[in-house]
Amino acid sequence: MPKRIILTENAPAPIGPYSQAVALGDLLFLSGQIPLDPKTGALVDGDIESATRQVFENIRAVLAAEGLDFKNVVKTTVFMQDLGLFPRMNAVYATYFPDNPPARSTVQAAALPKDVSVEVEVIAHRSA
Repeated sequence: MPKRIILTENAPAPIGPYSQAVALGDLLFLSGQIPLDPKTGALVDGDIESATRQVFENIRAVLAAEGLDFKNVVKTTVFMQDLGLFPRMNAVYATYFPDNPPARSTVQAAALPKDVSVEVEVIAHRSA
């Protein structure tokens, strides 16, 4: 089965040689999203809550391009510059997964693209 490249104008355009997402069979692999406003290209990184919300709105847009939503997400990986902010990020994260949350890994990273505070990548399954 061939892979399909997913690109939507409703999420930030890739800032390098990668795709917003790749579909392969029933799986959708989303590249890490950072808190960029897709309309302006500006960073939304004033506080961890605002940044996390923008990241998840970008993820929502990529999922929607394939007719999926957060219920289809089976795995997330969260990258943070400061795990001391984890409780605040996690409070926002929980609003996107109120029931049956996906598996998750959270990693502190020394640096993230554009020096943002948070980046999230997800894997979704069409029938999840």
